Amino acid sequence: MGAVGSRAARQLVSTDAVTFVEICDIDEERAQVVVASLGEEHSAVAREPTDVDVVVLAIPSGSHAAQARRFVDGGVPVVSVSDDVDVVRALLELDSLARRNAAPVVVGAGFSPGLTCVLAAHAAAALDHVDEVHVAKVGTGGPSCAQAHHRALAGAALDWRDGNWVTRRAGSGRELCWFPDPIGGEDCYRAALPDALLLAPAFAGVERITARMGANRRDRITSRFPMLRPPHPEGGLGAARVEIRGRRGSASVVQVLGAMDRPAVAAGAVAALAAVAAGSGQLRRGGAGGLAELVDPLWFLGELAQRGVKAAVFEGAA
Repeated sequence: MGAVGSRAARQLVSTDAVTFVEICDIDEERAQVVVASLGEEHSAVAREPTDVDVVVLAIPSGSHAAQARRFVDGGVPVVSVSDDVDVVRALLELDSLARRNAAPVVVGAGFSPGLTCVLAAHAAAALDHVDEVHVAKVGTGGPSCAQAHHRALAGAALDWRDGNWVTRRAGSGRELCWFPDPIGGEDCYRAALPDALLLAPAFAGVERITARMGANRRDRITSRFPMLRPPHPEGGLGAARVEIRGRRGSASVVQVLGAMDRPAVAAGAVAALAAVAAGSGQLRRGGAGGLAELVDPLWFLGELAQRGVKAAVFEGAA
């Protein structure tokens, strides 16, 4: 269990609606460490989840789709924190199965995507129509997140443009994006990110959706080679930013929302709250989808704020 999984478990244990958490990991010693930190009266190590209300997948992305299908077959809701494009596609393809079995699948329930999806839905609620959604993020969580960041800069970026999917070279399209203090301005680039896959179904008629991540010159140059240094067990501060362009009446409106936190901490809180919503029947619909479609954004952001993860609105300057 990595940084996001352990944070999610801690959030779940501190939730009144949760009575017990089972921790599963191929490294049993690591799982025991997590249980010791949570308290054995609230958690235990298990080889397989048994008689559970919901499962949170915070393991390396490769096996998320197969694991999710297995649990959905058994009627158990699933929350995945994966931000891998292929994995997100495979999870979304479980929609019809999840609907038949009344076992929803919450896809991309992390910092970005995840919190960014909720921010987009919240901003869109104040508009009559959404024309464009632009997402950017900086920072990484645990080692798996850092490795995914590294791979994303070597892949193909996926944009939604005028009703079609467009692929572009990752590492291109530099844009200076401003994040909440103390992060400030960062150069961000196209990358293999799944945000458009999760956001396009949530906003009917949206014309453009893009996603970028912060990177420096070394990140872009070395992205096609193995990582030369092992990632830090948990990254430092990160931030996410969502820009919504649309219309309110006859006026064009631009709204920018953001959040600043340690990505693993924020992702753990998002995943835990998504699990509570899925397990207690608070999702807006069944099937598989992202948080922009599945949760009430105002409720979700309010609950996150109580857990210490707060969003901010960019007011601009004269």
